[in-house]
This record gives sequence, C-alpha cells and structure tokens, in this order.
Amino acid sequence: MNVTTDVQLPAAGVDLDRETRFWDRIAIRYERKPVPDEAVYQKKLDLTRQYFRPDTEVLEIGCGTGSTAIAHAPYVKHIRAVDFSSKMLEIARHKAAADGVTNVSFERANIDALQVADGALDVVLALSVLHLLDDRDRAIADIHRMLKPGGVFVSSTACLGNTMRWFKVVAPIGKRLGIIPLVKVFTVAELCDSLRAAGFELTHEWQPGKGKAVFIVARKAGSDAALAEVSA
Repeated sequence: MNVTTDVQLPAAGVDLDRETRFWDRIAIRYERKPVPDEAVYQKKLDLTRQYFRPDTEVLEIGCGTGSTAIAHAPYVKHIRAVDFSSKMLEIARHKAAADGVTNVSFERANIDALQVADGALDVVLALSVLHLLDDRDRAIADIHRMLKPGGVFVSSTACLGNTMRWFKVVAPIGKRLGIIPLVKVFTVAELCDSLRAAGFELTHEWQPGKGKAVFIVARKAGSDAALAEVSA
C-alpha cells in the first residue's frame, strides 16, 4: 500500500517553515531538472542495490520527488521515504502511482521527528541531504541507532569544504535572502570522521570527480552472524 502521511514538524535548530517554503517553491523546477550525470547516478543505484534483499526494510531521508525510492522499490520489501516538502511529496506520490509502485510510503517528516525503533532498519539512504542539515552529527547518530547490527547507511553528499570553502561565508547571506536553503560546508574528511565517531565502519567511498558529491557506504558494527545475514 502506498501510504500518504503528513505530520506536524517540530521546532528545531533551523526555521523549518522557511526551509519548507523554499523547497516547496522549487519543487516543480527541481523535478524537471535532468540528472547531472546519468552514468554516475546509475552506478550509485547499482552500488546501493548490492546491499538489498527481497526482505530489506529501507528508510530514505530527504527523498525529494521520489525518483530514487521508486527506482529501488522492485529490489526491497518496503521503503519509507520522508521529506519535509509537501510539494515534493505530492509529485513523488503521483509518480509512484503512475508507475504502479505500491511498496513505498511517502511521509512528510523531519529526521528529528521520526519514530523509528532501535535496530529496526536494514538500510538507510541519505542522498544529497547531509549538507542540508543543521546538525549532521546528530542525524548520523540517529541513523546509527535505527539500523540493525550489520545494517548499512548509504549517503551521497556535497562536501563543499574541499573545493568551495569560501561558500561558508556566502551561504548564510543567501539563506537570509531566500535564494538558497540552509547549506553546511564541510570536507570529505570531516564527514568520514563524523561517520566513524558515530560507530560506523566505512566500507565504500567513491567520488566521481573533483567537486562531485562523495558516495559513501557505512556499516553498523554487529556480530559475525548479523553481518553474514545482511551480506547474504
């Protein structure tokens, strides 16, 4: 069943109403924008699917207009896809319905408000989202808690600190003017440090080119039996 759920977003360290309005405003334009590099995108899909099984339970944080969740749906049991933009989710639900996808639940929620039991998930996806969060360390820690022992966290992140450190000065101005959303500037090394500090082991790291988003697969430590089960 394709579930349509909207929840009240709680207050957080950023103005979520303002952030939501930004993404709602650009939703249609965002959906029409072509993938920058189709070959890179397809490779990321293929790499992610190595960690899927027919019984895999997935959470995607910041699902946008749902393209990736819909693409992955045939390979897993269920995907809970969340975003705080109602307009993005509206587009996602229409796309899923048009494609006959029934095992993706689209939900309006912020990661701070997600109700997920400890160790409930096999895979968590955060694609083009960690640099848009006010507190990535908190988010990563929450994701670690949600995963089963041996569970996998897949992320693709713009690490602007490696090539555009000056953007740290420009970003707050652009955000105040409503030109850009919240954007955090950090390096690949800083992101990897955050993942390791939360208890993850990095099993795959790939950056297709200078200035490109870094694709990382990180695994939550677990017993040998749990790891073997996830990898089977």
